[in-house]
Amino acid sequence: MRIATTIFLTDGTIAPTRLARELEQRGFAGLYLPEHTHIPVERTTPYPAGGELPPEYGRTLDPFVALGQAAAVTERLGLGTGITLVAQHDPIDLAKQVATLDHLSGGRFTLGLGFGWNVEEADDHGVQWRTRRELGRDRMALMRALWSEEPTAYEGEFGSVRASHAHPKPVQKPRGPVVGPRTLIGGGAGPKLFSHIAEYADGWLPIGGRGLTESLPVLRTAWAEAGRDASALQVVPYAVVPSPGKLAHYADLGVEEVVLQLPPGGESEVLRALDAYGRYV
Repeated sequence: MRIATTIFLTDGTIAPTRLARELEQRGFAGLYLPEHTHIPVERTTPYPAGGELPPEYGRTLDPFVALGQAAAVTERLGLGTGITLVAQHDPIDLAKQVATLDHLSGGRFTLGLGFGWNVEEADDHGVQWRTRRELGRDRMALMRALWSEEPTAYEGEFGSVRASHAHPKPVQKPRGPVVGPRTLIGGGAGPKLFSHIAEYADGWLPIGGRGLTESLPVLRTAWAEAGRDASALQVVPYAVVPSPGKLAHYADLGVEEVVLQLPPGGESEVLRALDAYGRYV
């Protein structure tokens, strides 16, 4: 099982370059970074985990800039987003960012994408909350057109692009309906999420990994009904606080990668956490 990590990197935490070097030297498989452009002060949307929103949510580094730094100082470390709020991006710009990072890292990028939880943040980006999933799906389709080998036009409900010369291309070649880098969709189990995963992704990025025994058969059914290869489905539990029993349970379910949560701290705190997680690598 591959053991990767995630962390809220901020202006007060360990630097991306130091963390990336440490992860690669210690044998960790990857580094995934979350995204929040801003957190409006006047917010009525509750924090999904309950209680007060931790301060690091409003201090996150841009994941693409930070992962670019991580890519420059490593050779093998996987690089991913967990997650990119696709609906909050211009898809033409985002397609270029993703393809560039994947190209410069030699194909090490995983696009973890999701639809968000913060209504006020999305609203500032002009996103209508009730249609954010359809908007994200539409923007992914537009990006796939730009990532295609031949100039390909796209006309969607929310956006369009002319057939264009758009380079670099992501390193990974098309597989089934998926074009672009390895693509995982985050979110809670449900028929709409699972239909999106089966339509245009390589798999699922479930936060915490709870309930997989019940939800995985449902996802596998949706995957099969979409005509996807059963062996190609990837499920990557995300932001996991590990224990030997938990990781053994994931392995029994066929999980091949787990992303462990690191504290949003300075060098000494994060390195202590890596020391503790070393037993799982």
